[in-house]
Amino acid sequence: MCTSCSDPTHTTTALSRRLLLGGAAAAGLGAVALPGIAHASPSAGRGRSVDLSRGLHVVLLGTAGGPPPRPGQAGISTAVVVDGRVYLVDAGASAVHQYVQAGLRLADLAAVFVTHLHVDHVADYPNLFLLGGWNAPGQGDSLAGPVPVYGPGSAGGLPPTFGGGTSPTTSPENPTPGLSALTDHACAAFAYSTNVFLRDSRIRETRALADVHEIAIPDVGASFQNTAPDMDPFVVMEDDRVRVSAVLVPHGPAYPAFGYRFDTEHGSITFSGDTTYSTNLEGLADGSRLLVHEAVNVRGMTLPEPVLAHILESHVEVQEVGPVAQRAGVDTLLLSHIGNLDGSPLDRQQWRRWAHVGFDGAVHVGRELEVYTVGRRRVTRS
Repeated sequence: MCTSCSDPTHTTTALSRRLLLGGAAAAGLGAVALPGIAHASPSAGRGRSVDLSRGLHVVLLGTAGGPPPRPGQAGISTAVVVDGRVYLVDAGASAVHQYVQAGLRLADLAAVFVTHLHVDHVADYPNLFLLGGWNAPGQGDSLAGPVPVYGPGSAGGLPPTFGGGTSPTTSPENPTPGLSALTDHACAAFAYSTNVFLRDSRIRETRALADVHEIAIPDVGASFQNTAPDMDPFVVMEDDRVRVSAVLVPHGPAYPAFGYRFDTEHGSITFSGDTTYSTNLEGLADGSRLLVHEAVNVRGMTLPEPVLAHILESHVEVQEVGPVAQRAGVDTLLLSHIGNLDGSPLDRQQWRRWAHVGFDGAVHVGRELEVYTVGRRRVTRS
């Protein structure tokens, strides 16, 4: 367990001083795309390149909401880049290849944060170490060493079956493994490949590359039966460039499920994770420059009322996300983990109009491999 995760006094003096000096100076957010990306960003027409070695950036590696594969989208995963150092939020399907496609260096990966353990958020997590750590340092881009990983511990129990009845149980001897056990089991499942490569190619031992910290939750009465009671943000991790705080968010029966906030001298970014409406999240995001929020569209679908209610116990409708951002007092709303549940092609302009209702700031509907930069100018689109 991460014994210091729930201690809000666990701070780094250098970062605190930089936050005080620089946090109020930032005054805008710009969106650009990396060169050669198939889906151009709003400002790609200006021929801009992105210098990720300085400043605060968000790189959308994947924007898909939910486990089913979707054409043109990768599994949910986002990189926060602070002065060249990379902090990864979730690792859905194809995250590792998207990471490389985005031009990010594995050697710059400083930490990984997992919002919750649904498969669409961790499908590629083992590959960070199985593939991303394959090269030895100095023999190609590779993880520099053990990478800190922060995320949920065991849920401690399973919810009842939706609609009644019973369900089969996978791994009944340990039906609710947390992040540490997930990492152990995934590495063990690939033991043959790893053991052969250890002998044949002198790779590093895979499990040793993941320094797992199951987040210690403050004593607020949370459990798999009370997944997101009211709470204040608490510090999960801090280094010389970023302070990461978290809260529990309500995502149906999933527990623990976290939202994360990244505070830097350049500004603050908050990730909702998967959530329905949450005062915890609004408190976490309070005053952030950028809120990266999930959204679903169920309008136009014919669903039984219990099914619709079940969906909205876990997610926020795109038509209702604007007031969430407004109450949080953020400058810019960026939609990712996009669930267009009616099955039609995504109408980004319509989604943007929907998300703007009740929100005074700027709105973007994210695309794979877009880059958003927290800078001194307002959001501009070409």
